[in-house]
Amino acid sequence: MGIQEEIEPIVRHHAFSDYRWLDPAAILVAEWVRMKCQFGCPHFGSAAACPPNTPSVDGCRRFFGEYQHALIFHFQNAEAETKARHAWSARTNRSLVTLERDVFLAGYPKAFALFTDACHLCEECVPRKGECREPALARPSATGMAIDVFGTARSLRYPIEVLTGPASPANYFAFLMVD
Repeated sequence: MGIQEEIEPIVRHHAFSDYRWLDPAAILVAEWVRMKCQFGCPHFGSAAACPPNTPSVDGCRRFFGEYQHALIFHFQNAEAETKARHAWSARTNRSLVTLERDVFLAGYPKAFALFTDACHLCEECVPRKGECREPALARPSATGMAIDVFGTARSLRYPIEVLTGPASPANYFAFLMVD
């Protein structure tokens, strides 16, 4: 049995239905993504699982280079209210960590999830990893790992557009690295 046949039942058990397998070499990693984090994201320097608490862009490239398999998960969320979006994000991210653990327990020790956006597991995040209240659960987002989510998603023919306001329906993407 191949990796896909072993892992897909676990993915479906966790009720993830919109996902695709991809070669990690197809994950686009870019400096501009880190620059957008550093200059424009309110989580930069204030969240334990966000830059600068993540590897350098070159370190991210090396990380992805250590994998042969990855999944991308697509989610749609129309929550306009910030608090409701954060609650959705926290639920989704907890589910991703549970999936990661189940894949790990199925014999894939390198399983590692990348969240849809900032962690949001706690009401208020701390700026340093050493002070994180959920260190076993916290994971970086795809953009926190310098993934060009727009380019990667579009290369797989997923819908993704720039949001023009908080009421815009959003397409979110998470990743699970597996080997």
